[in-house]
Amino acid sequence: MITVENLTKRYGGHTAVQDVSFRCEPGTVTGFLGPNGAGKSTTMRMIAGLTTPTSGTTTVMGVPYADLPNPGREIGVLLDASAQHAGRTGLGTLRLTADVLGVPRARVDELLALVDLDRTKARRRVGDYSLGMRQRLGLAQALTGDPRVLMLDEPANGLDPEGIHWMRGLLRDFADRGGTVLLSSHLLREVEAVADRLVVIAGGRIVADGTKTELLAATGTLVRATSSTDLRRALAVAGLPSTNLTDGGQLVEADAEAVGRAAAAGGVVLLELRAADGAGLEELFLSLTTSPHPTLEHQEIAA
Repeated sequence: MITVENLTKRYGGHTAVQDVSFRCEPGTVTGFLGPNGAGKSTTMRMIAGLTTPTSGTTTVMGVPYADLPNPGREIGVLLDASAQHAGRTGLGTLRLTADVLGVPRARVDELLALVDLDRTKARRRVGDYSLGMRQRLGLAQALTGDPRVLMLDEPANGLDPEGIHWMRGLLRDFADRGGTVLLSSHLLREVEAVADRLVVIAGGRIVADGTKTELLAATGTLVRATSSTDLRRALAVAGLPSTNLTDGGQLVEADAEAVGRAAAAGGVVLLELRAADGAGLEELFLSLTTSPHPTLEHQEIAA
């Protein structure tokens, strides 16, 4: 379990994280999402004891990270696969990790098989690894102590589609066996495929926190028109906030009738008009993190 309560981090006059609170429960994968610079990595570094918060608290299994007697046996952390020692071999890296955590070296062979790094690859220097191989090694390191919690920041970077599918299954299996996973990734479809809960951060604040099913069930209205420019103008005239989607459509914070009336009033020919319920994580993400409003309200839905 990971608990974050009223977490704030300021760097001089800049507030990177403001009053952030959320929980990651056993048996679940929590997707931690937000645009670049939103505060995801800072929050995760505070959970792992690498950055001192200005105020607020974080705990792992009910204990602050710094007070865990052997942290790697409770929480496996992968924040930056490129930070591994380039001069060591993959095998040497895992053996050192096992020694530090007090884990039998036999565990290393199990992990190499689990992450698909054979002996030939394991004996190569990490500096010669591809990013995908570093990610696999970093995940093996995180799992070395057989922890009950995993915290991973962009673990799929550098993995091919087969590798991403493999990682999804590994994380799902870890959670299904009672583990807790906090996963940050810019690959929204992969997060949507594996996560049980979603926490979305924007501008250093939590703007959504709830189960995937509940959050994706209330994402407004999807609309597409023959002219996206005319559609945006008509929505703006009607005072209906909207967000550009990658397929040329708009996600509108209003019901379908209001959107249809705004389009009709503007003489806009529509190609698609439907409720966005279950439309997908991309629409939810865009609606929460690129809102034209000056402030974003925290949307919290109980599990």
